[in-house]
Amino acid sequence: QVQLVESGGGLVQAGGSLRLSCAASGRTFSSYAMGWFRQAPGKEREFVAITRWRGYSIYYADSVKGRFTISRDNAKNTVYLQMNSLKPEDTAVYYCAADKDDLGLRSRYEYEYWGQGTQVTVSS
Repeated sequence: QVQLVESGGGLVQAGGSLRLSCAASGRTFSSYAMGWFRQAPGKEREFVAITRWRGYSIYYADSVKGRFTISRDNAKNTVYLQMNSLKPEDTAVYYCAADKDDLGLRSRYEYEYWGQGTQVTVSS
């Protein structure tokens, strides 16, 4: 089992920045793919960014490319999402997720473990 706890959400003005953190505990974290997803009210949960263990591959949704940066510190069992140039449409609950198979897929159904989510609100 892997337990994930997100932090760092909050209220920010458009153009501002936030850094989300996801602390993992339990089984080995370093060999998992770690992803960030988000869900806005009335919408499906969508992929934001992924970092794989193998090859340290990183993938981003087109909507956040160039503005968001995902990173991981395996020594601290933590994955981060640095969010810059935030827009009102980035408002959502952000979830951290772990995939033990390290597939690096964008589908939320591939992820076995999820955090409780952290709210990000961007005002215009």
